[in-house]
Amino acid sequence: MKVEITIPTSISEIPLVNYQKFVNASQNSEDEQFLMEQMVQCFCGIELKSIAKIPMNDLTDLILSLTETLKSEGKFHERFKIKDLEFGFIPNLEKITFGEYVDLENYLQDVSNFHKAMAVMYRPIKETKGERYSIHDYNGSDEYSDLMKFAPLEIVKGANVFFWSLEKELLMATLTYLEKEMQKLTKEDLANAVNLENSGVGMEASMYSLKETLQSLMQLPNWDSENALLFSRLKNKAMKFRSENLNE
Repeated sequence: MKVEITIPTSISEIPLVNYQKFVNASQNSEDEQFLMEQMVQCFCGIELKSIAKIPMNDLTDLILSLTETLKSEGKFHERFKIKDLEFGFIPNLEKITFGEYVDLENYLQDVSNFHKAMAVMYRPIKETKGERYSIHDYNGSDEYSDLMKFAPLEIVKGANVFFWSLEKELLMATLTYLEKEMQKLTKEDLANAVNLENSGVGMEASMYSLKETLQSLMQLPNWDSENALLFSRLKNKAMKFRSENLNE
């Protein structure tokens, strides 16, 4: 029986929900053969019973193709559509609300919550003037999070890295400002020594905290690097299978 397979050649063809399903499977198993089967099931929409009927050489080629595709970087999009509904990224991140920021910080920690993070970063466009647009107010992620499960993986990864980069720039700018303020404080008159000590200690603590946060932000988010390692493992496993078959 011939198995019809649709293989995604770009992460723009992969909805977020399929990626979440595979990542969830990878967190619950170290069995590489099982994960290869899950990869084909999640990204090609094939039932497990049908995967068993795929010739081994074809399966290894499929795994090699998928692992290369999944390692692709995302691309930031200000606007995109799901069905007929157009979403826009928060137009001005300098005006992001405290509620939006806290929810984003929480949701971006875990791939299983990325659809909720997308519902914070992107909301339906309510008005467009030229290249500028406005989006609906944020009233929590519940309203559009289920729909965001079908956002293209390329856009999800691009938005994630874009927000991470802006957060890093903001922290660096804040740290630079605090360092300049510390230099000013050290030049104050000795008569204000008590005030200096109190101000300096608080500012030093803030600087230390910011430096620690910056160090954690200097590398790409953990979920991306961890999954890249997993894809490399599965690629190596597929190449090993291919080599063994060629030598038989």
